[in-house]
Amino acid sequence: MFSGGDFHEVARWLLNFLNSHAKRESPRIEAVVEAGEDQPTVYGAWLRLGETTSPRVELDYKTVADNRGSLAWCDELAARVRGWARDLLAATPPSPSPPTYPAASRSGPGRP
Repeated sequence: MFSGGDFHEVARWLLNFLNSHAKRESPRIEAVVEAGEDQPTVYGAWLRLGETTSPRVELDYKTVADNRGSLAWCDELAARVRGWARDLLAATPPSPSPPTYPAASRSGPGRP
């Protein structure tokens, strides 16, 4: 496994990791990682499903960089991400159902 990396490399890894685990709950969920240039020590992360978002979570760069090679740490973060995704799904109103139309009749003139 691998640890370390510069701020932007770790941000890309974190985005892929969050998306990978959130999409296990629903492929419609997207992860967002905010890696601000003004404070390159903290990532802001949240999940989005349509217009609904999960609460923003801050993750420390050093913690992510040092632990992304640890299976135990990754397993714990994956469980948290999937929990956020399930909460997001529960908070999102259902999509409107498409209209239903009566089945077309195959009978025509001269057909029963």
